[in-house]
Amino acid sequence: MLHDGRSMRVAVIGGLRIPFCRAHSSYTDASNQDMMTATLAALVEKYDLRGQALGDVALGAVIKHSSDWNLARESVIGSGLSLRTPGVDMQRACGTSIEACIHIANKIALGQIESGIAGGCDSLSDVPVVFAEGFRSLMLASYRGNSFLQKALPWIRLRPHHFVPEFPGVTEPRTKLSMGESMEVTAKKFQVARDHQDQLALASHIKAAAAYDSGFYDDLVIPFRDAEEDNNIRRDTTFEKLQALKPSFDKSGDGTITAGNSTPLTDGAAAVLFASEEWARQKNLPVIAHLTYCKVAAVDFVNSEGLLMAPVYAVAEMLKDAKLRLQDFDFYEIHEAFAAQTVATLMAWQSEKFCRDHLGLNQPLGPIDLAKLNVKGGSVAIGHPFAATGARIVGTMAKLLHEKGGGRGLISVCTAGGMGVTAIMEAA
Repeated sequence: MLHDGRSMRVAVIGGLRIPFCRAHSSYTDASNQDMMTATLAALVEKYDLRGQALGDVALGAVIKHSSDWNLARESVIGSGLSLRTPGVDMQRACGTSIEACIHIANKIALGQIESGIAGGCDSLSDVPVVFAEGFRSLMLASYRGNSFLQKALPWIRLRPHHFVPEFPGVTEPRTKLSMGESMEVTAKKFQVARDHQDQLALASHIKAAAAYDSGFYDDLVIPFRDAEEDNNIRRDTTFEKLQALKPSFDKSGDGTITAGNSTPLTDGAAAVLFASEEWARQKNLPVIAHLTYCKVAAVDFVNSEGLLMAPVYAVAEMLKDAKLRLQDFDFYEIHEAFAAQTVATLMAWQSEKFCRDHLGLNQPLGPIDLAKLNVKGGSVAIGHPFAATGARIVGTMAKLLHEKGGGRGLISVCTAGGMGVTAIMEAA
């Protein structure tokens, strides 16, 4: 609905986030709600929205406690917005907050709301730890009993193994492979060299550090719990240090994916304010960019495709909608779940065979100018709180386009479950 020629243009007012920090470091005692509420409150303060009612707020988290069932609404209540502002929880794995951005943008484009916030958060420090299924079954059986005897009998079956807790996992239920193990399969299929992965990882750290040093993140990142910048950025890393790291997922001698060229488990939150242009004018708020196109895709990762390759398809379809070439962009923000994923994505777009056999194209989409890729650092350096990354990228892209004073940017985010979410943004 963003590009049917009849819908309203969707304005990006700006984004904000807290520093992204490695799990079990700065935010050990911070919950999803703590991080999300702090981020929303800062956004409310930045744009003078205290006490005001917005059309909707879409937020999400991938790893959350059952008590977070109404995370978005509870975060809104604590943000300083009017309590007449609704909130909705969303989840599409690592694409959660960019999906939330699309959700809010489409509502604005359709004229259903005039303004809204999209975002996400994740804490890998505060993961839910639950009882094993056997223990849960005993408790429920006891609960269903109608007499003391019926309630007591199930506990006769209680054994020591019932007390072993279950932690949330990051393996795919269908393949039983972790994301890193899945990416090793793709890296081998595309023959992604270890050198290329480590070079991309090094560039991610260098660019992220330079962005902080130049002040780029000054109005995009607000301090939280004594953290002032993303604490995964390695200012002292070198190609040689990255090369010295051992593979983390395939230890047979053929593995290439390491802790250094992968995203770390990360805590953090991010949010973006969207509006109609008329609402922005009425509030005297700047419009710095527009969200113009979006596309979601999925692949058969169970039988044939790479788990994280769906954005390759989504971008191809989105370019058809927009009648653009892959080269028609000033900036590219490709989520670096793994350096190998980013490299494999670029290789797929350049492969005549892949584009013909998988995308149905007569010619490859071609290469991009790498000087335009993740110019302020990517997820390998900045970190990746699953549900927060999309909003981080949208906020970054909006500022990049605004500072340039024109142009367009392409966003690509891969997700668990073999899905991908992509978008196009244009300068206001």
